[in-house]
Amino acid sequence: MDGKIILIDEVFTPDSSRFWNKEKYQPGKPQENFDKQFVRNYLEKIKWNKQPPAPELPKEVVRKTRERYFEAERIICGITPF
Repeated sequence: MDGKIILIDEVFTPDSSRFWNKEKYQPGKPQENFDKQFVRNYLEKIKWNKQPPAPELPKEVVRKTRERYFEAERIICGITPF
């Protein structure tokens, strides 16, 4: 490279486990974050073999995913979707 710094992955995305809700933060405990770990947990629970095709997610998992991203948008951008 020519001495330039290149930024590549997961910076300031709401899908990051590095973002926590300040009001819910508790030192020394696992933090509720804005990543998609609960989707991963669901896929582990149903023992998906990680081969295509991916299983269809239940409506409840999709709803919770949307809520999580909308909450991140509200906090980070100060707007409420819809």
